[in-house]
Amino acid sequence: MTNPIALRLSRGHRRGALLLALLFAAGGLVTGQAATAGLALPLTGDGQSMPSLAPVIEEVSPSVVNIAVRGSVEVRNPFMDDPFFRRFFGTPEQGPGQRRRFQSAGSGVIVDAEQGYLITNHHVIENAEEITITLVDGRELTAEVIGSDRGSDVAVLKVEPKNLRAIKLADSDASRVGDFVVAIGNPFGLQHTVTSGIVSALGRSGLNPDGYEDFIQTDASINPGNSGGALINLRGELIGVNTAIFSARGGGNIGIGFAIPVNMARAIMDQIIEFGEVRRGLLGVNIFPVTPSTAEAYGLSEARGALVVQVAPGSAAEEAGVQIDDVIVSVNGRKIDDPNQLRNVIGLMRVGEQVRLEVIRDGRSRTLTATLQETGTLAADSGDAGAIDSALEGAQLANYTSSRPNYIGQDGVIVTEVTDGSPAAQRGLRNGDIILAVNRNRVRNLTELQAAIDGSGAVILRVRRGNQNLLVPIR
Repeated sequence: MTNPIALRLSRGHRRGALLLALLFAAGGLVTGQAATAGLALPLTGDGQSMPSLAPVIEEVSPSVVNIAVRGSVEVRNPFMDDPFFRRFFGTPEQGPGQRRRFQSAGSGVIVDAEQGYLITNHHVIENAEEITITLVDGRELTAEVIGSDRGSDVAVLKVEPKNLRAIKLADSDASRVGDFVVAIGNPFGLQHTVTSGIVSALGRSGLNPDGYEDFIQTDASINPGNSGGALINLRGELIGVNTAIFSARGGGNIGIGFAIPVNMARAIMDQIIEFGEVRRGLLGVNIFPVTPSTAEAYGLSEARGALVVQVAPGSAAEEAGVQIDDVIVSVNGRKIDDPNQLRNVIGLMRVGEQVRLEVIRDGRSRTLTATLQETGTLAADSGDAGAIDSALEGAQLANYTSSRPNYIGQDGVIVTEVTDGSPAAQRGLRNGDIILAVNRNRVRNLTELQAAIDGSGAVILRVRRGNQNLLVPIR
């Protein structure tokens, strides 16, 4: 229903009133409780006060940088990796591919002025050989990569810590739908572009089935080049790192953008600075979503949580007492709505960290304490493939040797089970597949498989399926 008061306002005064209401709600300007960055009401020519975000932007802009990346990627002929193509044409296996040079641009945020640390996206600096950042005052500095994490799309850079200004970090857990936000970045090469909007939703996930996601959704315009830039509140504090959009065919903004919450980015950054990588903890369970029919069958009051369908032997979950048919409904007091949320929460915790699990068992709530193990630790002969790489999640693997039935005369790693709809299934793995090589590197057991995948960018498995050999691209 149309507001009759708004209809009586002139176009210019109506816009001013709406903006004024916006800033009143954000900073308490009527009472003089201005935001920390010093929001002010400048006087217009007719003597009337008009609100402005300019003081906030002026305060924050020195902390947001433009990033220029130069690098190269390997270009390969996909037909040359096809064993049937090579056999038909009599061609040898493909050697190293050609290198293609590229240039790209993105954004970043200075989070530690004394040490010279910046946060950006992993995809902004992936395959970078030379990184140059440009500050708002025009200075150009060379940056080095301290480390990056593909799963969360967070990267940490370091520059010479000279005359830098760090942004203030907010508590992103305190963000609410409807909060006003501002995005600052380098869209389409237009340096230090500012757009505004609101928090449209919280806790978004599912954009990348391999990633760890808990996105802030916003309608502030985010376009190519904004990646790695700042999403701030009206106090000039960083609440998120812009990372992705839903876009039209032309790649432009349609009002649906996503930012990594700063609490999540900070946790990843701390591990990268300390270890040079992210050491994720592993709980050791396979889980399914709780549907309404499942909730009814298990006597649950609502259809939420993660149903445990398998507990890995010797895992943190088994040692904590987690059992099949348990429904995990919270971790450290944080409510768990679905398996993706549980995976994200656990995936952001460190090896050795203790977690408090609330589970529903036989209709009663129980609290269990688990100490997370290191991701990538598998039993000597078998285990959950998700511990090797998130792209293999949902597959169970075992060493394949002459002691196995139907031995084909080649040691490898056999896929003993694949969960329907899992990342492993989506990539084409099937029960009974025997993995013989990774990126043309022969693997004979789980240890060699993990060593071949660790640190690799693209991963292509050579698989024996029945009487055929085929390639299965994983990432």
